[in-house]
Amino acid sequence: MGIIDTPLFKIVLGLVVFYIGLKLFAGGMKSLGNVKQLEPFVTNPYWMFLGGILCTLAWQSSSLSTTAIVGMVASGFLPLPAAIAAILGANIGTTGTIWLASFFVSDGFPIGPTRQIALMHTGANLLMGVCLLPWVHHIARFIQRF
Repeated sequence: MGIIDTPLFKIVLGLVVFYIGLKLFAGGMKSLGNVKQLEPFVTNPYWMFLGGILCTLAWQSSSLSTTAIVGMVASGFLPLPAAIAAILGANIGTTGTIWLASFFVSDGFPIGPTRQIALMHTGANLLMGVCLLPWVHHIARFIQRF
């Protein structure tokens, strides 16, 4: 068994590829610069909240959404309050994964414990998002102190 077949090598190689991918992705986000057509969208936390939900539902990855948001904040393209709103939306969007899984497990609309878990997950994230959304400007001001 060669070194290439070892689990440790595969783990390290996977992490290196993941890191390179994130670097390329962040570079692409930074190249967005200043797109004037998107300014009304990215400066409004409520639109970014909805955008976070929809994007995370579309690509089924809150990690990808969060990475994109961090890249846009680092490039100066996205203000911090809108980024916080988008991350709150991404937390709600990620519940789409559990609904999708529950449809496959239940062979149709989820019933019983599967539905209860999906409802609890969605409800908790929705409650948190809706409760914190009006406060994103205050949260951003607090975070900027550090």
